[in-house]
This record gives sequence, C-alpha cells and structure tokens, in this order.
Amino acid sequence: MQKTLRIKLPKGKRVAVSLGIDLDGQTIWEGAYGMTSPAALAYGEFGAEVGTPRLLDLFDKYKIKTTWFIPGKTADTFPDACKEVIARGHEIAHHSYYHRNPANMSYQEEEAVYKKALDSLARIGANNIRGYRSAYWDFSPNTLKIIEKLGIKYDSSLMANDFYPYYPRTMEVREDGGNIFKETSNIVEFPPSWWLTDFPFIAHTPGKLENMRPTEELYNRYVSNYDYAANKCPNSCWCLTSHPQTMGRAHEIQMYEDLIRYLESHGAWFATMGEMYDACYSEDDK
Repeated sequence: MQKTLRIKLPKGKRVAVSLGIDLDGQTIWEGAYGMTSPAALAYGEFGAEVGTPRLLDLFDKYKIKTTWFIPGKTADTFPDACKEVIARGHEIAHHSYYHRNPANMSYQEEEAVYKKALDSLARIGANNIRGYRSAYWDFSPNTLKIIEKLGIKYDSSLMANDFYPYYPRTMEVREDGGNIFKETSNIVEFPPSWWLTDFPFIAHTPGKLENMRPTEELYNRYVSNYDYAANKCPNSCWCLTSHPQTMGRAHEIQMYEDLIRYLESHGAWFATMGEMYDACYSEDDK
C-alpha cells in the first residue's frame, strides 16, 4: 500500500500551500522543444528578466516565501535574476540542467547532468539543496536512486496522490502479469499536477503550443481544486506550479494575485516545500 504523510498546520490553517515556481528560462524551449530561434529564446528571457521581478514583488507584498525550481543552465544564463530570488529569501530546488526528459538517460548520464546542475546552483549561492523536480515531471528507473544518493530529501514530480505527500516506490513492469511494487524510497513526494500548472494552458508558439486558454478558466480550476482539499482532505498540501514566462504576463499575474487573496482568506498556510517537508508526520507516529 502507498504510505502517505500528513502535514502539521499552524493553528487556524486548513491546507499547506506551495506556490512553486519553475524558473525554466530558455531551457524549456531548448530542452523540451528543441527550439533555439531568437523568438523562442525571447520567451525565456522574458521569464527571467521581466516575469521573475514581478512575481518576487508580488510575493513580497503578501509576505510569502516560495520554492523556486531552477535548471542549472538558467542559473548560468541569468545569474543575477536567480541571485535575486535567493536575496528575497526564497528556497532554491534542483530542476535538472538542460530541462531534458531523463526517462531514457543512462545512470551515468543522468547522474552527470544532476551534478552539473548542482555546480551551477552553487555558483549563484544556492547550497544545501534539499528538493528536486524533474524535467517533464518524469523519471528514469534510476532517478530515485540518484537523488537519494546525492542527498535530496523531497521531490515534486510524481502524481500517485494529489493532496497528500507520500513515499514513492520503484516498480517492476511486467508484460505477462501485474506490475510489482519494489523498494519504498525515503524521498518524500509532494505531488504536482498537470491541472495545477500554467504553462501548457497559456504558452503560445505557432506550430508547437497553441493554447492560450482564458485566464478565468485557470482561476476557476485552481479554486475548485483547492476547495476540495480544504473541505475533504485535512492536514493536506496543495502544490501549484507556475512559470515566470507565463504567469508573469500582465493579465495572468493579476489573476494570480486574486488567487493568492482567495487562498489567504480560505485557510491557506503558504510555505516553501522545505517547510512542508519539516512539518510532515506519519499517522502511525501519533
């Protein structure tokens, strides 16, 4: 059975809320879509140079600290923007180097990429990294072993739950019978969701991503999802994922502020994922 955890909440709070930020910069266009044209790279530049300061100012306004998942190449390309995130008191977590899907990487390649990103984060002053989020929200069969070996405490990539942290398990996939769960990891998983992110619904590139969904659609989905957690799932977490190059746009960031006000008035405990990790407990420990 899946082993889940609960989160000890401050008095009067209903849900632990992570307003996580993926500062992908240009890596999502290079690594995910193989696009290096000036137009594609400009999207990433907007995220680092324009969207990031807007989000940082908004978080300051509401005294919210968040976790920023930063690829190593973003740290190397936009070091000043990344250093400002640290200067404002936010947590930095690992988000690969190139933003390439690790699913088919060899153990050696994936470990090398992981270490390369750690070196880049260290150069901007981000040390003692405790959290990880994989590119594409995907793993190879070796990912858990690698991040455990290198000292990661929590991950936010897998979706075997929606509102409760859990310990992920390795799996033996069989074609001639049921799959078999194997070892349970010591990594705590804070589940993200494709329904609780912005990029796939907002980003627009002709021939690649042509979504541009209405802002109100995202807001209504987010609020409905949060309300379920608040009303049905005590001591749970709610993990939103946003990107400066999309949520930093003028019409989106105004919706984002409305969302923050709603969450604040409906029992949200805004926390970094590191703080959520520290507040986790097992019901077996009661």
